[in-house]
Amino acid sequence: MVSRISYLAASATHKVPENDLAALVAQQCGAYFADPSAVFDLPLKPQGTGFQQRVWHAVAQLQCGERITYGTIASHLHSGARAVGSACGANPFPLVIPCHRVVAKASLGGFMGQDSPGLYRDIKLWLLNHEARV
Repeated sequence: MVSRISYLAASATHKVPENDLAALVAQQCGAYFADPSAVFDLPLKPQGTGFQQRVWHAVAQLQCGERITYGTIASHLHSGARAVGSACGANPFPLVIPCHRVVAKASLGGFMGQDSPGLYRDIKLWLLNHEARV
């Protein structure tokens, strides 16, 4: 089972997957980058609080190109938008559990636990634009 997915620096050396699970992850990520409507069905081993897992479950239901606010998810879970944002920031499976589809009410919001402009926000924007092509 997959316990974590991490983004690597663009300068990282690509390696051939060393086992069947790594090959499956590479195949499904490649399918997503070729067609953002591709569906992930990786065997995940989520580790987080009950609340985090409820947020991740809600986010996993979002379709390609769909966006929702932290506040909307919070209202469904009877919680606060900041708590939802924190749970999204702790998501161990970015891309597979598409927290990039969750945005702030009046802005892009953070991504992967980062609120300031920079690499992670650039990744979020790229993913949203990639999915908007569908």
